[in-house]
This record gives sequence, structure tokens and C-alpha cells, in this order.
Amino acid sequence: MAGLVKADKGLFRRPYRFAHRSTLRTSFSMKRNPERPAAAKASTASAGAVERPRVELAGLRRRLASMLYESMLLLGVLALTFLVPYLMLGVGLQIAPPGWFAWLHIFVVVGAYFIWYWRRGGQTLAMQTWRLKIVDATDGRAASLRRSLLRYVLAWPSVLLCGFGLLWALVDRDRQFLHDRLAGTCIVLLPAPRKS
Repeated sequence: MAGLVKADKGLFRRPYRFAHRSTLRTSFSMKRNPERPAAAKASTASAGAVERPRVELAGLRRRLASMLYESMLLLGVLALTFLVPYLMLGVGLQIAPPGWFAWLHIFVVVGAYFIWYWRRGGQTLAMQTWRLKIVDATDGRAASLRRSLLRYVLAWPSVLLCGFGLLWALVDRDRQFLHDRLAGTCIVLLPAPRKS
């Protein structure tokens, strides 16, 4: 039972400390040592378990490129869910909602977009293109709703405060953004699809 801690409500795994570009397993039966001993491999094979594809933490350039692509996709999302309704209200009914309501509307629409995709498969459209996936940093499973909400809320100041949370990745031991570090999530690079 190494790596398990007894708590009041059951057994919990200790958080895994990611090493940059370390090899991990998806669906995650994560190990600190990516190469398991031959006996452990044999026991897994004899139990009929399927070998899962290996993934690694995503690099900084790939994550930044994905963010740039994501911002272009968000222009379309906001045009459809923000600009069109406000034009119809303004032109048709001569109503102009207050500025705070417009910002709240943007916050909710963008949040719904990100959280829906993160909960659906851990990937937004841009992340699918760049083969990135958001996972829970402690066990590698899909990020929970709570962690997804926390990551989204923390990403706003991380980006809007002169990109401080993004620059944090330059000094972070695992090259993670500040909002990922605080929310307990990380972005992994999925393996390339096999060509047949």
C-alpha cells in the first residue's frame, strides 16, 4: 500500500510530483519510474490488462500556441453569443445593457465554453488540434467540475495581470502556469495518432 494515506473518509493517493517531460500513463495508473520492473510487467500482462499509451507534460511553446489558436476560436464564439444578441437588443429595442452586465455575460459565456469542453473530454477545439489535455495533477484523471471551475476563475487574473500567471511557467519547476498550479491541474501532451 505504498503511496496511500489513510484519511477520515477513506484512502487517498498522495499527489504525484510531475517532472517536466516525464513519462506518464493516461487514464492514469501513474508511476514515479516510467520503466517498471520486468516482474511487474509480467504480472500486468498475465492479468490481461491493456497497456495504456504514454503521455508527457506539454511544453510551454505548444501550450502558448494553443492559447493563440484558442483566442481566434473564441472570437467566433463571442460573435455568436455576445455580439449578435447585443446588436439585436440595441438596434431592435434600443436597449443598451450596462457595462458590468456585458463583462459578466462574457465571463459566463467563455466559462461555459471552457468548462463544458474540459469536462467533456479534457480538451477544447484548439487543444485537440495541438494534442493537449487537461488532467488532475494528483492522479491524472479528468479534471473535476470543481477543479475546472477553479482553473477557469484563476486563469482570468493570471492572463489579465500582464500575463503574470503565464510568465510564472518560466520559473516553475514543472513549467506549469500559475492557474494550473493553484487549481491542481496540468496539461499533458497526448501521443500522436498511429498511422495505419
